[in-house]
Amino acid sequence: MSLRALQTAATGMEAHLFNLDVVANNLANAGTTAFKGSRSNFQDLFYDHLKLPGAPDAAGKLSPIGMAVGLGTRVGGTAVDHSQGSLIQTGKTLDIAIVGDGFFQIQGGDGEILYTRSGTFTQNADGDLVLASADRGRLLEPTINIPADATDIVITSDGTVSVRLAGSTTLTQQGTIETARFINPQGLIQLGDNLYGLTDASGQPLTGIPGLEGRGEIRSGVLEASNVEPVRELVDLIKTQRNFELNSQVVQAADQALQLIANLRRF
Repeated sequence: MSLRALQTAATGMEAHLFNLDVVANNLANAGTTAFKGSRSNFQDLFYDHLKLPGAPDAAGKLSPIGMAVGLGTRVGGTAVDHSQGSLIQTGKTLDIAIVGDGFFQIQGGDGEILYTRSGTFTQNADGDLVLASADRGRLLEPTINIPADATDIVITSDGTVSVRLAGSTTLTQQGTIETARFINPQGLIQLGDNLYGLTDASGQPLTGIPGLEGRGEIRSGVLEASNVEPVRELVDLIKTQRNFELNSQVVQAADQALQLIANLRRF
């Protein structure tokens, strides 16, 4: 019936409008440090089965196929692409990237630990390493302090942070940047500000020294770029527009069919 076609096409339009929002967010964050793009996963809805496959006919023979019509589509979820972004050389020691799997650990409110791939670190007034943000300087976990008289900072691939103090030729170790990896990083919740939160779906963090037990190594003087590919997103944008237009044409065709049915009484 045309009413069913209207409802089915409406689900398609709604789903592709949602996907348009996802694509728009990806493109908006194409220049965001360590941003991970998302993808909409579509699922078909329930089916109206007018005749089941294998149902016997009047002669007792089994039907090889059934007769059913679908009721549309919906977005089943959004999957975050945690693949590695390209590395951008900055030359700043406190710009840090993880090459491989893992997240930096950041102190949130009320003792909560948050996670990020963005390694834009700086020092606060006390010399502690924090995420560089105008809104709020979030401390790195575990906390690492850089003395005020440090003349040089060295960060190795295993996360060891050492400094050279004024008047000294040797390096003094100040701490180690520990990273965390997850069995299911897709289960982390996106909080904004390049931060992720722990959920039951992600599992507990597997923390430790970078470069060990599947955790990626640390690179100093570089930042991880967004893994969004603008060309691919533009292709998805065009596909989304076309699919929305096709569903809108179905609505128009169903509406015309209903008008024709309504006018049959005049003949």
